[in-house]
Amino acid sequence: MQQTLAVALTGLQTDADRLDRIALNLANASTPGYRREVGALPRSSAMPFSAQVEAGHASGVPGASMAPGSAARFAPITVSDTRAGTLRSTGASLQVALTGSEFFEIATDSGPAYTRNGDFRLDTRGRLVTASGNAVMGRGGEIVLTTSNPKIDQAGVIREGSNVVGQLKLVTFAEPKSLRRLGDGLWAQGEGMTLSPDTTQSVRQGYLENSNVSALTEMSQLVETMRHFESLQRMTQAYDEMVGQAIRKLGEG
Repeated sequence: MQQTLAVALTGLQTDADRLDRIALNLANASTPGYRREVGALPRSSAMPFSAQVEAGHASGVPGASMAPGSAARFAPITVSDTRAGTLRSTGASLQVALTGSEFFEIATDSGPAYTRNGDFRLDTRGRLVTASGNAVMGRGGEIVLTTSNPKIDQAGVIREGSNVVGQLKLVTFAEPKSLRRLGDGLWAQGEGMTLSPDTTQSVRQGYLENSNVSALTEMSQLVETMRHFESLQRMTQAYDEMVGQAIRKLGEG
């Protein structure tokens, strides 16, 4: 009986985590360059969930039979869906999108960060910055412009008239799914970071990359998760009532 309750409680916690991910994805469905969060099991967890339950590895809640360290080994993790979003034409000179797997490098107070959101603008000093005011990095450092209508080619080279004023610094990561979110559309530096060649052809001026979130898919998963959560909740309540009845009968005897 204890094992049944432990599995139900684990399922409730998993559903709650999934609801948090769905809510985050829906909230960012219109955020340029956003990549949806999805749940996944660690690579070491090749054992089916049913087998984990039989082996006593399904949860770390009290009452479950657990081997040392097994909860961490089989706990779901959150990763980013690395599929690129579609491109949306804006016609704005300072808005750019990426068609490849690259990221823009951004300078923050905490150090370098990376983003797919190319919704840039100029600050009062003429620097190319994000909506939050963080400087967009070029290969030679911060990019300073004298006009809000530069020309940006597919290699990220920025020109004012015939003068080259900079080139966007683009990087790729060997394991983009492992990138840690910092919030505000930024990621921390991940493993296997490589500077993209200066001949890359991934930059598109006058476009923004849409979020790769499908509102229809997320809403479908929301309904499915809520129904599953409610069924586990009913099972837990039924178990509690059954235990209560057993205790009362023992008291009467």
